[in-house]
Amino acid sequence: MILSGIIVVDSSTIVHDGSVVVRDAQIEAVGDREEMVDQYPDHREEEYGILMPGLVGGHVHSVQSLGRGIADDTELLDWLFDYILPMEESLTAGEMETAAKLGYLELIESGTTTAIDHLSVAHADRAFEAAGEMGVRAVLGKVMMDRRSPDGLLEDTDRALAESERLVRKYHGSFEDRIRYAVTPRFAVSCTEDCLRGAREIADAYDGVRIHTHASENRSEIETVESDTGMRNIHWLDEVGLTGEDVVLAHCVWTDESEREVLAETGTHVTHCPSSNMKLASGIAPVWDYLDRDINVALGNDGPPCNNTLDPFTEMRQASLLQKVDRLDPTATPARDIFEMATINGANAAGFERLGALREGWRADIVGVTAECTRATPLHDVLSHLVFAAHGDDVEFSMVDGNVLMREGELTTADAEKIRSQANAIDLDLEDAREAAQKLKP
Repeated sequence: MILSGIIVVDSSTIVHDGSVVVRDAQIEAVGDREEMVDQYPDHREEEYGILMPGLVGGHVHSVQSLGRGIADDTELLDWLFDYILPMEESLTAGEMETAAKLGYLELIESGTTTAIDHLSVAHADRAFEAAGEMGVRAVLGKVMMDRRSPDGLLEDTDRALAESERLVRKYHGSFEDRIRYAVTPRFAVSCTEDCLRGAREIADAYDGVRIHTHASENRSEIETVESDTGMRNIHWLDEVGLTGEDVVLAHCVWTDESEREVLAETGTHVTHCPSSNMKLASGIAPVWDYLDRDINVALGNDGPPCNNTLDPFTEMRQASLLQKVDRLDPTATPARDIFEMATINGANAAGFERLGALREGWRADIVGVTAECTRATPLHDVLSHLVFAAHGDDVEFSMVDGNVLMREGELTTADAEKIRSQANAIDLDLEDAREAAQKLKP
């Protein structure tokens, strides 16, 4: 297949009137359209506006997609214990599958082809199967919570670790290695030391398994961790083994100098979720400082209940503007840096090699974005357009490992209307679960 566009772009290359040649799961060549068509006459050609690497959601909650709009205007721990944990506790296996599919549907439709996905405690198999069926690339993990958790989510530590290991054996490297595992303790507030240390032991026992958790998202959280452990959050995670090249920490809004040194020295990945941090009034992550220290920073949407959209283009715009305001510096986090966070940096955090750029021999994860809209007229700078002006609904085409997931805006791997219909039919009755969860709030 030859994919042609008025512009082919990644964070380091721009080809006007270019083409990407795809054979099986890889990119075979990238270059001038006329040359590619002449060189590969046996390939069928499809034309799109802007061709770019599939975007990487460095921290998402697909299974929270049913809770969009139920928890507006609340602080993080209130949001979590009053709304989100009760919602997760209430979902049946079938409802969890629908929630995951709804999340993946939105990701595919808006240009995200790879996600680092923080699931829930129960029914994780359903989300893994949904991701595999719908064709996304993902690093997923069952959530572990062995303290400060509602009855329906609270687990015995050994059982939580054993279930995580069962899922590693079943799904890590599955679906032709599109699906990998991340051991996923929710955060230090809801996990004992044994649980956190156990997460490290599982990750060490299996090649390529990562660790994914929340860290230092707001001040109430870090105060709770410090009260529990006598240490700041990042130092505590480092103490129990939850730092390193295989660790992805979502948020990291409230870190001090010594914690940032730990993140840099250990090669720990950070995922910035600007819209969520703004909506929950958690604060502004020091992204400019992380980048100056060569800490790998990916970009994530977080969950629909604390963001209301999984549109990665919205997140790119917010990430740049927020850092400019924070530093009072209009040159901070330019479009190219933000695009790297959403592509190459996200791929590095997820642990997938040869992903996040359009290069010969790299994975054929490609998105086509229309340029036939007023927002793209005139198109002076394509990276500026993608970061500051484009929307997720501009995406027309999506491919993972050479497999087409969406063509001309229509999903090819599942029935999108059926997924939306099933989601609308689910009634979230949270009152009883909410009362029980509120008693556990730190």
